[in-house]
Amino acid sequence: MARLKAEIADSVKNFPKLAEMFDTGLSNTLNTTIQQMEDGTTFVITGDIPAMWLRDSAAQVRPYLVAAQEDTALADMIQGLVQRQMEFILLDPYANAFNAAPNGKGHQEDVTEMSPWLWERKYEIDSLCYPLQLSYLLWKNTGRTAQFNETFVQAARTIMQLWRTEQHHETASPYSFERNNCPSSDTLTRNGKGSETAYTGMTWSGFRPSDDACTYGYLVPANMFAVVVLRYLCEIAVEVLSDSELAKEAAVLAEEIDQGIQKHALYEHPEFGTIYAYETDGMGNYNLMDDANVPSLMSIPYLGYTDADDPIYQNTRRFILSESNPYFFKGEAAEGIGSPHTPHRYIWHIALALQGLTASTKEEKERILLLMASTDAGTGMMHEGFNADNPEEYTRPWFSWANMMFCELLMDYCGVRVKR
Repeated sequence: MARLKAEIADSVKNFPKLAEMFDTGLSNTLNTTIQQMEDGTTFVITGDIPAMWLRDSAAQVRPYLVAAQEDTALADMIQGLVQRQMEFILLDPYANAFNAAPNGKGHQEDVTEMSPWLWERKYEIDSLCYPLQLSYLLWKNTGRTAQFNETFVQAARTIMQLWRTEQHHETASPYSFERNNCPSSDTLTRNGKGSETAYTGMTWSGFRPSDDACTYGYLVPANMFAVVVLRYLCEIAVEVLSDSELAKEAAVLAEEIDQGIQKHALYEHPEFGTIYAYETDGMGNYNLMDDANVPSLMSIPYLGYTDADDPIYQNTRRFILSESNPYFFKGEAAEGIGSPHTPHRYIWHIALALQGLTASTKEEKERILLLMASTDAGTGMMHEGFNADNPEEYTRPWFSWANMMFCELLMDYCGVRVKR
């Protein structure tokens, strides 16, 4: 990893603070959030919450994939994380966050099928997408295939079965979730079943990657992510596992979900033209917004669903970077996308990083990097959200996902990218 840090520092000599923040981000995540377990697996906390989210943990280690090409210890760490993620999925595929041991920590009072292993059981499509993506990227960046073991195959089949079940959430799903004495965004309506949906081909999600409840059950960017990772799974099944049945199942499901997106997720906007909705219910209702958390509409090309120059994506991007998006904020210090998860007019560093990663010019990437560096409140690290008028007011001082998104954007700016 020393070589990677030196390469980035050399590339941004004119911006020493960016190099310092890169070094801090990589070192802080590695030294404070990653724990090697006795069984050879890896447990990764988010930072200031002592639990492992399937989503966050995958995103936190993603920039290390570049150094893992020649650093065996890093590659072992990531392989250990994939193994633990797959074991957790087999433990409960509806859960989003887990404890390091069956210690009963977390939200044990939630009305759902909790267990001592679970920190939280909010079902989110992306919780199942990220481990599949990470296992694929480990292969593409290091050549490793040991992660594609029997545990992986069982978890992959479990994921596909769940997504098929949740294509028919109203009639087939066993999942429900309720939390008492909480904001409405922390629980599902209709006795824990969520708002009503009709069949579309897409697969249902209870919650967004913010851990906030979906307004409508078909979360479009999460379904796009599912299409991408199912196609990854098909490639893995063909080229590594020689499992034609698994490949066919993944390809068919990907096509069904994709057709659902194209048929039900497009919205004709009077100002921006054809755009993707953030959520829909298959009954003619659309939620037009974007959220800071990934998967988001901003992240569509970053995920690999379309290219950045795709006309519908460009229309959608113009919409979400305008005040037509209720979570786009302009302030004295910055402008960017926030989230209902944090206070009004708080912009997220993760969203800024994604805006940079999907920008078409190096100049725009540089502008956003410098903006991120200038809104760190003097800490040298990224945060969750910050006040658009005063970056000294922010949430989550120790948030590893945001730090690593900054690192990935700086790598991208310097021409160093994770292979996919």
